[in-house]
Amino acid sequence: MAGDSTPRRKNAPPREDVLAAAMDMIAERGLEKLTMAALGREVGMSSGHLLYYFHSKDELLLQTLEWSEGRLGAERGRLLAARGTARERLDAYVDLYVPDGHRDPHWTLWLEVWNRSQNADDAARERQVAIEGAWHRDLVALLAEGVSRGEFRPVDPDRCAARLRALLDGFSIHVAIGLRGTDRERILRHVREFLDESLS
Repeated sequence: MAGDSTPRRKNAPPREDVLAAAMDMIAERGLEKLTMAALGREVGMSSGHLLYYFHSKDELLLQTLEWSEGRLGAERGRLLAARGTARERLDAYVDLYVPDGHRDPHWTLWLEVWNRSQNADDAARERQVAIEGAWHRDLVALLAEGVSRGEFRPVDPDRCAARLRALLDGFSIHVAIGLRGTDRERILRHVREFLDESLS
């Protein structure tokens, strides 16, 4: 048995290639077309072989989200480390946060993973909390920096970050599902106005 399975494992595409292929399928065909069988055909593996690595579609989706978040986290880190005012970097953070538009693949995946989390185990929930925590910590640090420099009025960075992210999540869901009257540019204007009122 081990002799049969070793060559397949050896020739299997790297995990990151599988996750990238899953994300590409979501972007091109929508989440409903992402099945283990379809993904297997895309990467040259059987659905059973994919299940050997990921155990379930829920786990595949969560790992794909973590992979996508890793890429976004690296981009967020570059934006936040860039030169410029705290407000300029805050606007860049918001721009990265808000979906590109209806059916944005990252947000489509995020919504599906959170929807499935109602039945997730504690370990999966903790991994989702870690994703949210990274965005929150970076925002808190940026707000604290703006306050310390006198760019923002004195606010509690943690409380302000929690409220701002709730606003961003609500608006972003509207953009991602294509709710009429909530296109990306309109949402960004709303958020900028909120920031002007909250931080000036």
